[in-house]
Amino acid sequence: MSSIHHAAAQGFASQADTYARGRPDYPAALDGWLRTQLGLGPGKTVADVGAGTGKFSRLLARTGAHVIAVEPVAAMRAQLVAAVPSAEAREGTAEALPLADASVDAVVCAQAFHWFANPAAVAEFRRVLRPGGKLGLVWNVRDEAVDWVARLTAIMTPHEGDAPRFYKGDWKRVFPAEGFGPLELSSLPYEHVGPPQQVIVDRVMSVSFIASLPPAGQDAVRAQLEAVIATSPELAGRETVAFPYRTEAYCCTRLD
Repeated sequence: MSSIHHAAAQGFASQADTYARGRPDYPAALDGWLRTQLGLGPGKTVADVGAGTGKFSRLLARTGAHVIAVEPVAAMRAQLVAAVPSAEAREGTAEALPLADASVDAVVCAQAFHWFANPAAVAEFRRVLRPGGKLGLVWNVRDEAVDWVARLTAIMTPHEGDAPRFYKGDWKRVFPAEGFGPLELSSLPYEHVGPPQQVIVDRVMSVSFIASLPPAGQDAVRAQLEAVIATSPELAGRETVAFPYRTEAYCCTRLD
């Protein structure tokens, strides 16, 4: 499975700027997880696989580690280079990383692993990791216990088709993985705060299978999102809103 899913290839290429605007960042406490659980810091090298527009690469760079950001979609990579000039951006896929054997201390996939959750990718991670190196998998998960967040999901779901999704849990089937220890989970609360146009509309419109819809389909989704904002007491008339998430960070160790 070395090819890029059609929804990712088309949607992320056409809406890279919307992705950069609308996707949430990560909780400040995740910096401690990167340093303690993944062991990142000055003198370390980390590969950010499926780096997208560089939102997580920026956080990785703050640890002082050298960041190699691997991203197959050119439009996303262009956003990454502009946003995180200190990162070393490379074209590549999870199943064919442009990295030497045992060359990195950690591999991280943020908002990405469900796209390439297959044995070939995990074997490639093991190849490029040094013995004792860490694999980190991170997702911002929407809090659907909040009514208006659940309404957003109901708008998106009919369009997802065969696109891989974190919530389905299919990505977990590759674990336990050969050459790796058990997955350990850290869960952190997070809120994406900003104008509703950014944290709700841009966020949903940046979803791969929404971004790859024809213009009329995108317009219909956008109208539904605007209706949610206008009719939800927590959102209507607000210049700033808080989109609730839970950041799930998984870690496992490459065995000798």
